[in-house]
Amino acid sequence: MTGFLTTHVLDTARGCPAEGLKIDLYRHDDDGRTHLKTLVTNDDGRTDEQILPAGEFAIGTYELVFHAGAYLDAIGTRAEDPRFLDIVPIRFGMSEASHYHVPLLLSPFGYSTYRGS
Repeated sequence: MTGFLTTHVLDTARGCPAEGLKIDLYRHDDDGRTHLKTLVTNDDGRTDEQILPAGEFAIGTYELVFHAGAYLDAIGTRAEDPRFLDIVPIRFGMSEASHYHVPLLLSPFGYSTYRGS
């Protein structure tokens, strides 16, 4: 099996996929953090392409940065100053060539993630 990376963002406060949420992917190594790409979620809360497709997959440490504050602003969620959640970074390791799915369950005041399938 070849490795690849996907995500799915669900807005748990509204009970629907989080459409239009910007996500940055970084790789971490001895030289620091390297930006690999930026994607935006579609109407199903997923990206239109794999975040890290098989041809670009490598074992290592990665970080997904979810721009939650900008998403919450765009959907009209009342903003406190400063907003409780703005940038949500999730750093994780991929240790084998398989499908890694890193979903984000998001609300204005909390989030959770897990290794999905």
